[in-house]
Amino acid sequence: MVKSKRWKIRPESSTWGDWGENDQLGRLNLIDQKKVLQGIAEVKVGKTFCLSLPLDYPGGQVINKVRFPPMLKPVIRNDAPYFNYLWNQVDEKHVDIGSDDVVLLHTQYSTQWDSLAHRGKLFDVMGDGSPQPVYYNGFRVDEDVIMDSETHETKAKALGIEHMAEHGVQGRGVLVDLFSEFGEFPRKEVGYDDLMRIMEKDGVEIEKGDILCLWTGLDQMIMRMKGNPDDSITKACAVLDGFDPKLLNWIIDSEVAAIASDNLAVEAVGKKVTPESNGTNLPIHELCLFRLGVHLGELWHLAELATWLKQNNRSRFLLTAPPLRLTGAVGSPLTPIATV
Repeated sequence: MVKSKRWKIRPESSTWGDWGENDQLGRLNLIDQKKVLQGIAEVKVGKTFCLSLPLDYPGGQVINKVRFPPMLKPVIRNDAPYFNYLWNQVDEKHVDIGSDDVVLLHTQYSTQWDSLAHRGKLFDVMGDGSPQPVYYNGFRVDEDVIMDSETHETKAKALGIEHMAEHGVQGRGVLVDLFSEFGEFPRKEVGYDDLMRIMEKDGVEIEKGDILCLWTGLDQMIMRMKGNPDDSITKACAVLDGFDPKLLNWIIDSEVAAIASDNLAVEAVGKKVTPESNGTNLPIHELCLFRLGVHLGELWHLAELATWLKQNNRSRFLLTAPPLRLTGAVGSPLTPIATV
């Protein structure tokens, strides 16, 4: 552990300072050259799977009221919308047609990574009895993660998603099939005992630096609803029980590099803060993003991969999953690829 000018006391069970005072990668540091080679070693047949939903799915705002589907519009060129643009309007000798668009994109509407600047916490980093709003490794609100008070332009000067992209996210993915055990209804909050039982039954082993992928079946429902989901989707499929201390301890001890799922938030949302939840209603987010530096992936499309792995008695694969190299963003869409 390297001490930092930003903090004197680090949170319990955190990795702050483990990779240096200014580390912005967290447990992605565990994905080194050896880990990449372990992922490549899982490629046996060369078959690939796209693990992204269409980025206009789930559709609507049933799952999240503040995020909207992407909106595409044309750029303006020669004072006209440059879409199906006939260049003979400029010069009759031209036979070209051109289209160019711009997108308004909510970075966490669909298949996504959370950056380490997505969730922070009030924490007494200086040990003086005055909690301060900070993110992973003590990076500060309004100093390192900023928003212009007039324009509302935002920028994560530290912990932006571009650091994840620069490092590269390629290594060994390991899939746990929760759907085959729990189905769509009723929703099941999966604790440590449930997870260990399923992993033992299916022969799934997680090792240091692996990327854990959890298939719940919600992606199948999203695809089936074809961009027009109803409220049932908010009550379906398995989620992790972030209020289970044994599960949280397992995430700490397992040393997974990242966690991704096909559901909304990996864990159950909408629960009340309790004394046991460390002051948060999203304990896995608090543990992973704030303390451990474990990036979280949400709304991935894992169904086809999960089915193939089960048919072939496998759980491991090469995962290639970089976010957009979008400077200062606190989340990013992506198109992960699994190779088996």
